[in-house]
Amino acid sequence: MVLLEQFEQLTGHPKNAAKLKELVLQLAVQGKLTEAWRNQHPNVEPASELLKRVLAEKAKLVKGKKFKTTNSISISVEDEKYNMPTSWASCMLDELGIVNPRNQVDDDTRVSFIPMTLVSEKYGITPVFEERSWKEVKSGFTHVAENDVALAKITPCFENSKAGVFKGLINGFGAATTELHVFRSISKEVLPEYIYILFKSPKFLEDGKLNMRGAAGQKRVPTEFVKCYPVPLPPLAEQEAIVARVEELMQKIEELEKGALERIQLQKSLGEAALQALTTAPADELEQQWLFLKEHFHLLFTQEANVKKLREAILQLAVQGKLTSAWRQQNPTVQPAAQLLQQIQAQKAQLVKEKKIKKEKPLEPIAESEVPYVLPEGWVWCRMNDISQFENGDRSSNYPSGVDIKAEGIPFFSTKNIKNKLVNFSNLDFITPAKFESLRSGKAQDNDILFVLRGSVGKVGLFKANEQYKKGFINAQIIIIRNYLSEIVSYCMTYLTSSLFSELLIDKSSGSAQQQLSAGNLKFILFPLPPLAEQEAIVAKVDQLMQMCEALENQLKQSNQQSEALMQAVVHAALQPQEEPVLEA
Repeated sequence: MVLLEQFEQLTGHPKNAAKLKELVLQLAVQGKLTEAWRNQHPNVEPASELLKRVLAEKAKLVKGKKFKTTNSISISVEDEKYNMPTSWASCMLDELGIVNPRNQVDDDTRVSFIPMTLVSEKYGITPVFEERSWKEVKSGFTHVAENDVALAKITPCFENSKAGVFKGLINGFGAATTELHVFRSISKEVLPEYIYILFKSPKFLEDGKLNMRGAAGQKRVPTEFVKCYPVPLPPLAEQEAIVARVEELMQKIEELEKGALERIQLQKSLGEAALQALTTAPADELEQQWLFLKEHFHLLFTQEANVKKLREAILQLAVQGKLTSAWRQQNPTVQPAAQLLQQIQAQKAQLVKEKKIKKEKPLEPIAESEVPYVLPEGWVWCRMNDISQFENGDRSSNYPSGVDIKAEGIPFFSTKNIKNKLVNFSNLDFITPAKFESLRSGKAQDNDILFVLRGSVGKVGLFKANEQYKKGFINAQIIIIRNYLSEIVSYCMTYLTSSLFSELLIDKSSGSAQQQLSAGNLKFILFPLPPLAEQEAIVAKVDQLMQMCEALENQLKQSNQQSEALMQAVVHAALQPQEEPVLEA
């Protein structure tokens, strides 16, 4: 399978580029990136001869007491064999050089200093450094020199693959954070760049995690693991070929990833521009803007974030009356909203007369400066209090003593039960029927809107009674919004979930640690009231468009799942033994 030819398809999933880079590193230390190279260079001296020379050099250094030998210890690895090519050799890392060496440098020499923050997680980034005198850093720090290879040993830096080859050090020497392990090759036949690839490879990192020691959050990879790690060692010429191939592929992946991200950003920008044009279009241009959006729908909305914005735009257009501009032209004789508001007020007055609700002081008239936008002809601005009554939970007990999560009885609703604009009946708490009857307020009934006043301010759910749960009780974070006319509930829910309502809500909310809204401020918020017949048309249109958004989201999820499945299949196939090269030139 030619991975790079499929990269554009693979990058449909956000994590695939990173996975592809990991795969390249793993294939490199398995010799799979250079299968074609080996076929073209059949007479290269095997790594076993190279290893003999390195071990002989190491023996001289040990004999000269330059450093001590390391006894091999057992370390945990998932699979000690890399299925290496026959021309490769296996050895411990400590046999190839020195782990955590010490420098001999004059105190006044200027050297480099590398804190952990200057060691990159990205492949191919040389650690940058500060300048110090050797006297300042020779004690209490890890010693490094030109061409040393380092890797972080502490969580989470190790898991994040912080590592690097030191290049360009001041006077060739330096010191670094103590949370690094450092490898110094004793032979020019062991390339530091190849050891760096090994340190960055997924299998090395997984094996390192198995051997970490210490308490959670402060675990470290021990020195013995690094020293005794089984290295798959290629011949020098093949090491050079691997390093060059990895750099080439990483650069190619970076280019493809950048192109993919640019396309995603362009699509996002185009989608946002189309939505902006749609929501701000004057009435005579709205149809044209909508037709453009509809025609290019699948090109503009290929990211879930844009679909979310589309949903917001639909609700905004709905409560501005823009979704039903054509409907109004076809239905010019509907009863205006002003008359509907009079009917609602008459219903409210009747409830006051029957002493079912208390008479309230009239709120201030709506000032022209309050109105956020001009309504279509036939609509009217009013306040939430004009169309609804409000009921708090019983304040005598914030959380009634009759609550029993295991008992059956009357549902006791909290914020956790408000999901997807509905009151959800899973994970319920209950109060006993006797307790429910003793409470004075906060009793929810069919078609009530539950509105969160504290915490997730503005979160709403419609309570739809069923055979099992015909009533309920709310906690103190919630208030009941009960419309005087049940026919306007669906449109009311549309408005309460719109971004325009959210903007008005922000002005009325308070609190820093926890947002909250007073019932009085909620009652005062403006409400754009359409004629009843148009409300029905708006709700029907919104439902239709939301179904379209849901279908699009499902397509995007399916596409992402297919991309993820393809990536997993590619990884599985690439890691299997093959005769042909996995990645073509």
